Amino acid sequence: MPNTEPMTQRVELAAVLDRLAVDGLITDYAVAVDDGDWEAYKGLFTADGRADYRSAGGVEGKAGKVARWLEESLRVFDMRQHLIVNRRFSFGVLEHGIDDTARVQADYLNPMRLAEAGDGDGDGDGSGPPDFVCGGRYDFGLLRTDDGWRLREVIVREKWRRLPSRPPAAVVD
Repeated sequence: MPNTEPMTQRVELAAVLDRLAVDGLITDYAVAVDDGDWEAYKGLFTADGRADYRSAGGVEGKAGKVARWLEESLRVFDMRQHLIVNRRFSFGVLEHGIDDTARVQADYLNPMRLAEAGDGDGDGDGSGPPDFVCGGRYDFGLLRTDDGWRLREVIVREKWRRLPSRPPAAVVD
């Protein structure tokens, strides 16, 4: 019987490296959206990569089209912070290792603050709490390319949102 231990260790190491690379790509996705870096956002996708934000009231299409929509629609928020957690990875499997596809399901929490809202004290320093918070689940489809792992598809499944509340009525003595 041949010794397969070194092969098994190489496969396990490759799986760990792939998982770290995919995790880094998901983090890069969140940072690109939060920072409004739409060139970086588009660069995370394969040439035919698509995103679907329809469940959050958005658009579906190629990464460039979606990046333009995100740029326009998120302009009203001076603070965005995607927290992508509970990441569940699955890799396509070949007989002797993983293939070049992966899926990640991950929950998100996304607080955002309206640019004109400031912090409520009129000085406009923008240090106040978020006005809008939403949460849901991402479904990422990934492909290993010559340039590393890239997003083939992103599906947003918004589960809830909290909109700005109305300010309390003034109390008059």
